[in-house]
Amino acid sequence: MVQWLRRVHGWLGLWGAVLGLLFGTTGFLLNHRGGPLKISTGAPSVTSAELPLPSPAPASPTDLLRALQQNHALEGKPGRIQREPARTVAWGDGRLQQPEHWSATLVTPRSNTQVEYWVGNRFVSIKRTDNGLLATLLNFHRGTGLGIGWVLLVDTLAGSIILLSITGVLLWIGTHRRRALASLLVGGSIVAGMIALLS
Repeated sequence: MVQWLRRVHGWLGLWGAVLGLLFGTTGFLLNHRGGPLKISTGAPSVTSAELPLPSPAPASPTDLLRALQQNHALEGKPGRIQREPARTVAWGDGRLQQPEHWSATLVTPRSNTQVEYWVGNRFVSIKRTDNGLLATLLNFHRGTGLGIGWVLLVDTLAGSIILLSITGVLLWIGTHRRRALASLLVGGSIVAGMIALLS
């Protein structure tokens, strides 16, 4: 039993170490994203463009985003999609009717694309921000623009850490029976004493 636990513990430790290296590094960078010990992730590259409105004119922000992704190879997972209704706004001494405004975001770990459209215009404004290597790694840490596969991969890390802890305790108990019994008695006495004091 102890031999099997050692083998399982070793493989879980290796998997946890591989993913722990990535998450430890990016966690360190996240911890130093501001304040007195700031580590810069580099300036992003920003490009802007105006694209012609797809024909036929889309009926909603979601349709617009879908058409732009098909016709102009815009990549990313749809993020925030907003549709602001037309409204009257103050302009100088008068009032004007502001048209409906659509905005949407496409997100990947290495880029962020913002799409804006004022209903009635013949063009769509696109602003793309490309991240550097460190900022891309931070987005992987946060899961920005990633799907279910990434979530499941990170879940395997969490599961391996839990199982690593359990197998570590079982290994310790299996190789230190007397100490384990003594620890159990001392720990149980402390818990019982705390319960007695609090009640």
